[in-house]
Amino acid sequence: MQLKGQAALLIEQPYGVFGTLNPTGHAAIYLARVCAETHTTLRRCNPGELGVVISRYQGIDHFDWLAIPVVPNLYSVEAIDEVPVSVDKDSVKQLRTHYFEKHLHWLGNDVIEGNFFKAGWTSLVGSSFDRRIYAYRFNTTEEQDNKLIASLNSRTNHIHFNLVFKNCADFSRRVLDIYFPGAFNRSILPDAGITTPKHIAAKLVHYAKKHPELNLEVLYIPQIPGYRKLSRKNYGIAETFVTTGYAIPLILINPYLAAGLFIDYLIRGRAHLIPKNPKVADAAHLSELTGIEVKVENPTGAQAMSPPYESTKKASQ
Repeated sequence: MQLKGQAALLIEQPYGVFGTLNPTGHAAIYLARVCAETHTTLRRCNPGELGVVISRYQGIDHFDWLAIPVVPNLYSVEAIDEVPVSVDKDSVKQLRTHYFEKHLHWLGNDVIEGNFFKAGWTSLVGSSFDRRIYAYRFNTTEEQDNKLIASLNSRTNHIHFNLVFKNCADFSRRVLDIYFPGAFNRSILPDAGITTPKHIAAKLVHYAKKHPELNLEVLYIPQIPGYRKLSRKNYGIAETFVTTGYAIPLILINPYLAAGLFIDYLIRGRAHLIPKNPKVADAAHLSELTGIEVKVENPTGAQAMSPPYESTKKASQ
């Protein structure tokens, strides 16, 4: 099998008010050798292009998925040397608005910007301003990449977002199942059949252990400081109920359901997926993710940020 490409499952940590209420976070797919012909059409990358991030987003005009080049997706700028060292509320709004007016205006003024409780078009750009991200990078073949392009381009790109059964992690699961047919079907455990970012990451780690040719590696993409407090750890559904204050009212309302979630958590919900010292893939070292060296004239201060220690257990190999 000749490997000519790579991809990564991006597990983005929860933040803000909604992240407190629902600490599952967000999932997306980075494709290093696949680029965007439009934001809803994929193609093979040309030399020098760094690839695209695709995901399902809530509140984006009922699109099933949208594709954003990786640098704008992470930093809301088009060139690596434009990535800011730190940001504040005004600079983030300015960067996102500039990108929207230049590249996303076709979405129209009726698409919401986003707020504390519901995501909007601001979710498409500058994700590293809001949260820390872990990239589960794996090898792909040219045939697999072409199959993904053909599959997504040929399907109707329209869906009504549903937090339970048609969420961002469900889309990532679907993409991974195109790459690895039959390996990423929906399952009852953990999380009572609800797909979460952590659940998908655990499945990918498990699959990669049986397929070492994927060369799975976990990378850490730091959060740009100054705009928000550091994002928080990703939880699954069962883990959320067992380890937070949600457990108390649930026990009072339905102790049998609470016991079931606790057993679910013990059996499948405690996976440790982040290695102790993952490589940092910030703006100055984005080649760790993309596989393409990009000369940075003015490296960002983010390169000095070390990854937080969240687990001593290796995620792969």
